Amino acid sequence: MAKKNKPTLQIEAEKCIGCELCEAECPFDAIHVVDGVAVIDYEKCKVCRKCITVCPTDCLYLEGVEEGEEEKQPEIAVSTEAGEYSGVWVFVEQEDDQVHPVSWELLGRGRALADTLTCELAAMVLGHNVQAAATESGYYGADRAYVIDDPVLQRYRTAPCASGCITLIRKYKPEIVLVGATTLGRDLAGAIATELQTGLTADCTGLDIDQETNLLRQTRPAFGGNIMATILTREDRPQMATVRPRVMEALPRDESRSVATVAEPLGITEDQIATKITGFQPDTDLDAPNLQYAEVICSGGRGLGNPAGFKLIQELADAFGGVMGASRATVDAGWISHDHQVGQTGSTVRPRLYIACGISGAIQHLVGMQTSDIIVAINSDPNASIFNVADYGIVGDLYQVVPELIRLAKERNLKEALLGQTTSG
Repeated sequence: MAKKNKPTLQIEAEKCIGCELCEAECPFDAIHVVDGVAVIDYEKCKVCRKCITVCPTDCLYLEGVEEGEEEKQPEIAVSTEAGEYSGVWVFVEQEDDQVHPVSWELLGRGRALADTLTCELAAMVLGHNVQAAATESGYYGADRAYVIDDPVLQRYRTAPCASGCITLIRKYKPEIVLVGATTLGRDLAGAIATELQTGLTADCTGLDIDQETNLLRQTRPAFGGNIMATILTREDRPQMATVRPRVMEALPRDESRSVATVAEPLGITEDQIATKITGFQPDTDLDAPNLQYAEVICSGGRGLGNPAGFKLIQELADAFGGVMGASRATVDAGWISHDHQVGQTGSTVRPRLYIACGISGAIQHLVGMQTSDIIVAINSDPNASIFNVADYGIVGDLYQVVPELIRLAKERNLKEALLGQTTSG
């Protein structure tokens, strides 16, 4: 009997879009995207077919499989020490005795993940005089708080904060570590993951537990926001992800919840740290819009036709007591500054009311605003993607619709009504 050739993985390079999904999915580090095209390392490839299942363009295929021959998925044993690890941890970011709200949002999602895994949810609190933050973490869902309280941590610096986090993680071995995708969080998470030599998925918009493997499914936009990628950390621990503010929802604050506190020393002194703080100047722009935590946002897109159209959007935002946002296309066109941009490469928002004017609804924009409580879309194209996520859609010329909305908002004093509801909760 003739011996069958072993199937080999092949790629149609002209179909590859360089999305990196195959690279992220491969458990053997056998695929790498080089100059926008996937390259296969045949010495490492085990022909497990995992890359084929996630390829959005079907550019990967097996050669050496006869037509009609039934191919069974081989059982691939991926080495992992995951059994040593347990628990979901959230880094609690705080500055000047103020906890960043993203920490409570992550505890809300972490609570759901921990309940699915039937494990403990813990807060990781580092700083000086941070017991109040540790206690507060219990009110937002944490079962336990691991605390390092030291004057060295009074102001954030990468080295001491990362050192403290790494010491805690190595000692207590959490399975999942979540960090806010803030300026501080992105810096810290990268330092931790590098030292621990584990995976880190940045700017996630979705976190779930895979029912078959109990791995953390980390979903984020990829390839310029044109597709959504779900990434698994199969081998290394902990599984780490950063999540933007306003993507997840915090649990209601409940003072009846209690938290067990575990105090640990930092283990390093000031003279062991290369960087020194000589002064501190807050980097705040009083004129910049506070998009992430605005209750009402009115955004404009390319449908405005020209940059002057944003004057109308500003009038609409003022009438509703909100702030003005914008799509990436208008920012790229130079019509408005980047600090107004809503979307994957701008701000992720979760307002009570989001009004999209002349915005088509590209994935890049949708991932930044689709969790808004109420979405109103105004577009002349009835087939615009924005209508798929809108609670209310208006098909028409925004230059006719928006002035009427402004008139009604002023006539019915909707600004006062919205601000009043916000104040009273």
